[in-house]
Amino acid sequence: MEISGPDKNCVVETLISAISGRWKLLILFWLSQDSYRFNQLQRNLGNITHRTLTRQLTELQEAGFVSRQDFKTIPPHVEYSLTPLGHSLGPLLQAMHEWAEANADKMPEPSPKAG
Repeated sequence: MEISGPDKNCVVETLISAISGRWKLLILFWLSQDSYRFNQLQRNLGNITHRTLTRQLTELQEAGFVSRQDFKTIPPHVEYSLTPLGHSLGPLLQAMHEWAEANADKMPEPSPKAG
C-alpha cells in the first residue's frame, strides 16, 4: 500500500475529519445495519446523550453520509439511514469490525464517560 505526497494526506485528512469523534463511526456502523428512529439509535449506542446524538447526526448529514426522512406524521416519525456515500463506507466499517473482534483481547476497555 503506497500512501505518499501531500494530496493523498489531504484526502485522508478530509475523511478522518468527517468521521472523527467518539460516536460517528458507531452511528455509521449501526446505520449500516438498518434505518433507525432517533430513540432506537440512541438505545443501540448506549451512553450517548440526546444533544450529542443530535449534533453527530447533523454533522454526518452535512458530510453527506446520513439522510433524515421525516414522515410528517403525528406523533413525529423520523428515520435516519445511510446515503449511497454512507453505504460506500461499508467495507471500511466491516474491516474495522473484523479487526476489532480479532484483537479485542489486546485493546483497553472503552471509557464509560458519555459525550
